[in-house]
Amino acid sequence: MTPAGYGAHSEGGNAVQHELTLLQRFAGTFLRDVNLGVILLNTSFELMDISDTACRVLGLHREQALHLPLEQVFADLPIEHQLVRRHILEGVVLRNHAVSWMNNQERYELLVDSNVLKDEQGVVVGAYIIFKDVTNLRSLEEQVQRSDRLAMIGQIAAGTAHEIRNPLTSIKGFLQVLRKTFEDQGMSRESGFTEVMLTEINRINELVNEFLLLSKPKNVTFDYVDLSQVLREILPIINNEALLHGTVVQYEAMHGIPQVVADKELLKQVFLNISKNGIEAMGEGGFLTISERVDPEERKVNIDIHDTGPGIPTFVIDKIFDPFFTTKAEGTGLGLSVCQRIIHDIGGHIRVSSKGFGTTFTVSIPFP
Repeated sequence: MTPAGYGAHSEGGNAVQHELTLLQRFAGTFLRDVNLGVILLNTSFELMDISDTACRVLGLHREQALHLPLEQVFADLPIEHQLVRRHILEGVVLRNHAVSWMNNQERYELLVDSNVLKDEQGVVVGAYIIFKDVTNLRSLEEQVQRSDRLAMIGQIAAGTAHEIRNPLTSIKGFLQVLRKTFEDQGMSRESGFTEVMLTEINRINELVNEFLLLSKPKNVTFDYVDLSQVLREILPIINNEALLHGTVVQYEAMHGIPQVVADKELLKQVFLNISKNGIEAMGEGGFLTISERVDPEERKVNIDIHDTGPGIPTFVIDKIFDPFFTTKAEGTGLGLSVCQRIIHDIGGHIRVSSKGFGTTFTVSIPFP
């Protein structure tokens, strides 16, 4: 081989080596930085590599899990709940397969893709699993569906509330006249019947009032609002409610939190409703803690309302914002739905967490 030929071969070898180095660097950076769960397996079903995102979602420590059989990595889980199974090496292909994954108390919604890896001769040398965390998208989809339901109920309420109230007012008026007549004639039994009917009519009126809150309020006034001032103004009302139940209210203010754009009176309604729910959930005794936080990265002010009650069961927690869902004997199931609509209308959200003991509602409101 001539020197020129040798040089050409050397340059070609350098190019291949450079290409391999570039691919290796990309692979390393990809596994470290990409916002995807990536799992690489060999034919012995051993974990050869895993991305940082996969470690976070699955609750694994990379260095401890590498080169272990997958059965050992997921040893604490029954086989039907394991994210990766041996039949993947048999060529079972997944595309956008929806999976729910629990990591301690946190639930993730995942879309999973998987396939085998083959060499130049078509021999299977391993497999890969790639998944995307779509938990926030699922949550957003549920919020949109819930908002649509609230909007529909609000439209029905706005159109029918007066049609319901008018006959109720007439019925209530005549019942009051009958009650007075029965009382004057000493007919206490009949008077008691009318009292029961009047009480039920008042309940219907209260339900109609809550329906109207689901429709868009006509006199909403958006302005810059100091959330600390809002909480201080309603604190005496919350304290009075707490006294009736033997509970203690703790308010943890934060100095100089940013102002938000909202309707002040509607915010009072939200915080009063959530606080009242927390106090009632505790029964007799307990602590209700209201605290303020600022998230500068998300540009949101967070108000946490935490109670020391029994907590909300997992099978209920996803339903508490649904219209008409309630665990109270006398509840309408509209209070939290109304609160959520008010906060959604100003670009915020309400989240709830309950881990066996106590419940925390977090009201997040964006600031300019």
